[in-house]
Amino acid sequence: MSVVSDTVRVAQPGSAIGQSVRDSLVVARRNLIRMSRIPEMLIFGLIQPIMFVVLFSYVFGGSMTIAGSNDPGTYREFLMAGIFAQTVTFATAGAGAGIADDMHKGLIDRFRSLPMARGAVLTGRTLADLVQTAFTLVVLAVVALLVGWRTHTSVGEVLGAFGLLLLAGYAFTWIGALIGLSVRTPEAATSGGLIWLFPVTFVSNAFVFTGQMTPWLRHVADWNPFSATVQACRELFGNPGVSQSDAWPMQHPVWASLIYSILIIVIFRTLAVRKYRSATA
Repeated sequence: MSVVSDTVRVAQPGSAIGQSVRDSLVVARRNLIRMSRIPEMLIFGLIQPIMFVVLFSYVFGGSMTIAGSNDPGTYREFLMAGIFAQTVTFATAGAGAGIADDMHKGLIDRFRSLPMARGAVLTGRTLADLVQTAFTLVVLAVVALLVGWRTHTSVGEVLGAFGLLLLAGYAFTWIGALIGLSVRTPEAATSGGLIWLFPVTFVSNAFVFTGQMTPWLRHVADWNPFSATVQACRELFGNPGVSQSDAWPMQHPVWASLIYSILIIVIFRTLAVRKYRSATA
């Protein structure tokens, strides 16, 4: 009898994890179906990054000097890693607004009445947002190719760069989830999500070399997690923009991007799940 009891106790953690995974996938499927029924959400989500690509490429491309070259094509290759990273990061605002909307409409209360893992609601939502982000990246990459962006490395390295982008986007989505749980309305979640995103994305190496900034601002930009992902993608794409900074994230951007993303996921997922439990207790 004791052997059976011990076996059950050992099996319980595994079954709990399995249930959490299944519940998360069910919630993710629900959100993907909802997104497919509101195509304007996807369309509007594509318009902004496409506008950034076209505007930055043709408006600023002719006035930027990258790697000693005034060729607009050089700036487009330098720019695209930043645009890709900005796109996956800005998905945070949508994630926060979606969770706040579910809270506002009482959908979370209905989920609470079901025998499901508590964290599955948030995990499913972030996974659905990850799928949408991946689709946006594919469309954006096609547009980038049309305006002259090219990669100069192997297929594996290019796929690795997009993998880092998706991981970073997923990590930042958990920040959005925490914001969505902390406000009362979807409008507040959208505003709260964008307020911190602009300094994170613009105080970085996404659009200009950090060497052109004042020393204190350059230090902030070099240690910015967003900058690490941008620099890692430039290296993996083989695009211009070799960093002259001695900061560790700029010297080892791939590892820095991985570490930053994992830390953000661990910290903000823990905080978001804790906030979800207290908000629905």
